[in-house]
Amino acid sequence: MIKPIGSDELNPRFVYDPDEHHRLAHEAESLPSVIVSSQTAGNAVMLGAGYFSPLEGFMNLADALSVAESMTMTDGRFFPVPILCLLESTDAIAGAERIALRDPNVEGHPVLAVMEVAAIEEVSDAQMALMTDKVYRTADPEHPGVKTFNTQGRLAVSGAIQVLNFSYFQTDFPDTFRTAVEIRNEIQEHGWSKVVAFQTRNPMHRAHEELCKMAMDAVKADGVVIHMLLGKLKPGDIPAPVRDASIRKMAELYFPPNTVMITGYGFDMLYAGPREAVLHAYFRQNMGATDFIIGRDHAGVGDYYGPFDAQSIFDDEVPAGALDIEIFRADHTAYSKKLNRVVMMRDAPDHGKEDFILLSGTRVREMLGQGEAPPPEFSRPEVAKILMDYYQSLG
Repeated sequence: MIKPIGSDELNPRFVYDPDEHHRLAHEAESLPSVIVSSQTAGNAVMLGAGYFSPLEGFMNLADALSVAESMTMTDGRFFPVPILCLLESTDAIAGAERIALRDPNVEGHPVLAVMEVAAIEEVSDAQMALMTDKVYRTADPEHPGVKTFNTQGRLAVSGAIQVLNFSYFQTDFPDTFRTAVEIRNEIQEHGWSKVVAFQTRNPMHRAHEELCKMAMDAVKADGVVIHMLLGKLKPGDIPAPVRDASIRKMAELYFPPNTVMITGYGFDMLYAGPREAVLHAYFRQNMGATDFIIGRDHAGVGDYYGPFDAQSIFDDEVPAGALDIEIFRADHTAYSKKLNRVVMMRDAPDHGKEDFILLSGTRVREMLGQGEAPPPEFSRPEVAKILMDYYQSLG
């Protein structure tokens, strides 16, 4: 099985020992505490679940700046994006050596993690601008990731954490949320050795389904892990429960038995394009995938990134030897009227746009909202039915 990054074993920060968990939860109630941002909570969940292994907690400012510049921490370890705990105020935790991080997304703000405070540092405007530019490649405040990153506060609290729960992800998505540890175990139980991972924040239409099958066939994979983002998205994106239901229906009906795992992870989307693509590859290796599909404008938003920037970054910027996972580079996929099947556009050089069944996201949403199913060449009818019901429920 592929090794995790930087170690022979994962280093999940979740406290699995029941006695230690009970002791720590009791201690946490008496510690100075702070309600963190949703992005910080997502980072804590990813640390707890082993996805960010071998990272032990939130980065200090020097490491965050170094990662932004070169994707390496000050000690030379590889990491694709800064993982920061940013606060507007640290008055409630001033002078404390141990603090409790409270969940902003769950009623009552329960303790999410206990943190050893290594440092509290003020991030200057210039430092925020540098990290924003390097990670998001734009300073545009309309970019959803830029807006989120720059509105959490300017005080960075660093240190190792011990995670006590997985926020709302485990309770709201009990059949889908999985830690990197659990996915590795399940891959072993399936007896898979060659494993493709597919990232999605959207429902999967025919093109996505066929892309997974193309990748599996090309790399001779035993199975595919469809790994969906369960955290916060931008307004207008389809909620996770609807995506989950539609993807499960597609896998149930259109994939051979024992070839697909449907899982999800707790993290808020960054929309950071190329840099987020590298982060996605990082934690897919940690969860046990040997190959990872990256298509056009992976993790992008709007027109901020070129269509293949998320692929070329692996050649141009990722340090040599940093990742063992292989990247399956995909082009736009669509149904060919000429060939009567889904193909990658680069594999059909004799086709014009009129030879494909192409629908914009806006047009698909309009059709679904009007109770009109997209053509079966675009979307499986059973998937379309779930999405139609959702859009019509919005009125």
